Amino acid sequence: MTRCRAIIPALALCLMVPTVARAGAPAGEEILLVGAATLHLHLAANLPLPHPVVVEWVRRAAVAVTNYLGRYPVKELSLTIEPGGHRAVNHGVTHGARDIEVRLGSRTEAADLKSDWVMTHEMFHLAFPTLDDRYLWMMEGLSDYLEPVARGRAGQLTPEEVWREFVEGLPQGLPEEGDRGLDHTFTRERIYWGGNLYWLLADVRIREKTDNRRSVDDAIRAILDAGGNGDAVWSLERVLEVGDKATHTTVLKDLHDELGPRAGAVDLDALWKRLGVKYNNGAVTFDDTAPSAVIRMAITYGRPPGLPTVQP
Repeated sequence: MTRCRAIIPALALCLMVPTVARAGAPAGEEILLVGAATLHLHLAANLPLPHPVVVEWVRRAAVAVTNYLGRYPVKELSLTIEPGGHRAVNHGVTHGARDIEVRLGSRTEAADLKSDWVMTHEMFHLAFPTLDDRYLWMMEGLSDYLEPVARGRAGQLTPEEVWREFVEGLPQGLPEEGDRGLDHTFTRERIYWGGNLYWLLADVRIREKTDNRRSVDDAIRAILDAGGNGDAVWSLERVLEVGDKATHTTVLKDLHDELGPRAGAVDLDALWKRLGVKYNNGAVTFDDTAPSAVIRMAITYGRPPGLPTVQP
């Protein structure tokens, strides 16, 4: 689980809904079938909301993750939801590729679950291997980056909400004086927002180098297809090698060399200008004439319409 943040509730319907069904289960357990995956939901009797509302919350997160990855990342998952904590959604923890635990505060309302990011964030941990502790920023940052992107592509956030997340949050991930790089700085802001920034920059650079034909999407799907789920323990070198091979670039390795062992320098204002993202007092608008506006659109919506799929 990551930092606390506010998101305007997204009421839009999902653009792509994978096969998600409810099946018979013992009392206190709900089963969701997500494509070929089975999600066992263990729901405490004293949750602050009716079980169908909680099940729908889980379903929405599963839709966003499946829509992004092309499949649910594991074949079977145990998901325990209990009461607890002071916020609406609390203490999200993912154990390998098998178990997720989340707690709901006593005052949680249905609208809180519609706007929640925690469940989607935790599910993305299922799709990436466990690395050495010094690279926690890469694991947490990936879930942080993919969560709003995937929810946006599934129609659960507007494009403006997705990019407001980045514009308002990513400055927290920039290095401060004395920073020794993402590999050696263990503040919450650098782990989550700094890691998030790494993956956004990687996505932009991969798309720039491949004329928008490859992206972080390809890298993460390749890592998962190679067995790199939450149960796997990989070296950083293997992650970078598999991801870069999938994109036919060296962006992941090169960017780690820039931002991992040293603080590096990132000009966010220049990045937003290049992507055509304008921010004014909490409102986001887009400049579709910006040099890299098409890259922003591709990140937001997925592969641009009419662009041929590159064969491996």
